[in-house]
Amino acid sequence: MITVTDLTKRYARTTAVDHISFSVSKGQIVGFLGPNGAGKTTTMRMLTCFFPPTSGKATVAGFDVFEHPLEVKKRIGYLPEAPPLYIEMETIEYLRFVGRLKGLAGADLEKRVDYVCDRCAIADVKNKLLGKLSKGYRQRVGLAQAIIHNPDVLILDEPTAGLDPKQIIETRELIRSLAGDHTIILSTHILPEVEQTCEQVIIIDKGKLVATDSVQNLQARARGVESMLVEVAPRTGNLVTVVVQQRLAKIAGVSSVVLKEERGRGSVFEVESDQGKLVRGDLARAIVESGWDLNELRPSAMSLEEIFLELTGSDAAAAERKSDQPGEPATSKDAKPEAPEAEA
Repeated sequence: MITVTDLTKRYARTTAVDHISFSVSKGQIVGFLGPNGAGKTTTMRMLTCFFPPTSGKATVAGFDVFEHPLEVKKRIGYLPEAPPLYIEMETIEYLRFVGRLKGLAGADLEKRVDYVCDRCAIADVKNKLLGKLSKGYRQRVGLAQAIIHNPDVLILDEPTAGLDPKQIIETRELIRSLAGDHTIILSTHILPEVEQTCEQVIIIDKGKLVATDSVQNLQARARGVESMLVEVAPRTGNLVTVVVQQRLAKIAGVSSVVLKEERGRGSVFEVESDQGKLVRGDLARAIVESGWDLNELRPSAMSLEEIFLELTGSDAAAAERKSDQPGEPATSKDAKPEAPEAEA
């Protein structure tokens, strides 16, 4: 549905986007991430034909953004962070206005207006002034105008910004429900939102692509080893955590065993394996043969926030994470001093 090959955008001496390549399949929800100034907005503007690339190629629904910009625009629905609403218009009046701008008329227009009102759950406010609606309803109307012409691709920029928790959940569910009918690119700074909504993640930093994969695969790549959370409980008496740690540490392929928390009579351990070693079966076998109960055994995944900070090389964020650990300072003796600024 979307194919980007060596896409580049330069401004004088500055390269905002530097030869990035990725593809998005039909019906996917993709999270588009990067620090401020990474090139996200520039990339999205090239995909929406707001301005042309310096070099490289991008196609949307089979049409080149440089050679056929009008055809691309017909197939894209866009929701900016602040929905483009006319607050003096009623909801249904506004949707009819947008529909006509996008080439709809007559019975087709009315059919699409009814459809988006139902799909975005705004039928109960269709006769109200947009200026009287809550922010949650305004976001829904913004989504409705983005899909009224049934585009192949939806580009959503911070769609839950400023919403309360209930509105955030409702908007996320609505976005997920649109997948399949539409290919969605979701740009956001809320990383848990990407984990809960998106199937694929694209991360850029300083104009360069640093990762494009599913959240699960990024977690595996970033950690590089198998990490498991294991909850062990005694069948009788009390559990001696030191004994459990020593027993699990003896399993071939296990590199470390750390006590994470105590749960009633049981204890939770994080067990890491050596690179390329799968130890889940041996862990379960050792626990049962030792006379303990295995209450839980599951992968311990890195959060998307940790992956994002690792891939974008945020030294300050790494220091902050380190300072959160009890007994450890935010800096270390191995830290290198900052290089002095070069004179202009």
